[in-house]
Amino acid sequence: MKFVDFVKIKKITKNLFIMDSNFAQFILEKTKRDYNLIAEEFSNTRREIWEELNFLFEDLKEGEKILDLGCGNGRWYKVFVRKKVDYFGLDNSEKLLEIAKKNFPEAKFLIGDALNLPFSENFFDRVYAIALLHHIPSEVFRIKVLQEIKRVLKPGGILILTVWKIHRLSEILLLLKHTFLKLIKKSQLDFKDVFLPWGKKILRYYHYFSKRELESLTKRAGFEILKFGVVKNKRGNRQNYYIICQKLR
Repeated sequence: MKFVDFVKIKKITKNLFIMDSNFAQFILEKTKRDYNLIAEEFSNTRREIWEELNFLFEDLKEGEKILDLGCGNGRWYKVFVRKKVDYFGLDNSEKLLEIAKKNFPEAKFLIGDALNLPFSENFFDRVYAIALLHHIPSEVFRIKVLQEIKRVLKPGGILILTVWKIHRLSEILLLLKHTFLKLIKKSQLDFKDVFLPWGKKILRYYHYFSKRELESLTKRAGFEILKFGVVKNKRGNRQNYYIICQKLR
């Protein structure tokens, strides 16, 4: 077999395992509906900030333009307002934004799409995407989100993002289940994708990142990684990857 033929076969085989764009769009719309459905319950579990992430906000400077992307019920606004930054919160869930506006009526909350941000180029000094990217289906859409963030950041601007780190046995078993379904072609999800139950109401979409994958995505989107690590709460039952990176000029 010629090498060129081998490469073609490898590409075709890989494409068989890549999420269809129409299905990815369906997942995006489903995620929005899901969070509107559970908005009150979800917000009640996210009233307080996660203390283990406080270090991500330590070097904010007064007057900086900040985007809180995927702001949900706006709980992180309490941290930003103390830093006297120019705050913008954006989410695609109308119900979560209603809660955010009720809790913090003085803040600037907007409805919007992370794949098509309603801001001009070079607008923000920093973008925070706390627990957002793992809800974005398909590598194509994840890259698009990162490229949109890069577009609205000023040259040298900073992106701070976190995603879940898989560590619980129940999560590992669920991931193994979805991997098996993918291998026998009974799932349209990508590898490392899962549907995680929220009670008996919905199945929330998640993509579980590896360190290598997250680093690769941010670099391909045009960012320079400044810091990468794992952060845990005191009980150790909550773990997240965090990455701090800079827009290349």
